[in-house]
Amino acid sequence: MIIGVLHLEFRLHGNRSLKDKRKVAQSLKQKIRNKFNVSVAETEAMDVHDTLVLGIVTTANETTRVESRLAKTLAMVEAISPAELTKCSTEIFSDTD
Repeated sequence: MIIGVLHLEFRLHGNRSLKDKRKVAQSLKQKIRNKFNVSVAETEAMDVHDTLVLGIVTTANETTRVESRLAKTLAMVEAISPAELTKCSTEIFSDTD
């Protein structure tokens, strides 16, 4: 089994409250889930109104499928996100018996 993790950090310009942040986060998470059938969660900086950190996880039986799905997810997020993407990292974990 191959597990892929995409870690995204955004700067939310103009957000004045956590409520504004939650609107952006919920919308973005739902769009990602609907399009790619991956798990998405807000993972850090939950009490900071101008920073959003998302963790996206997917699994497959081939590394190329995991890498492709995460790359497509990143491309879509960059295209639709109203926030500035400041950091991005990808990790791939493999169960090699």
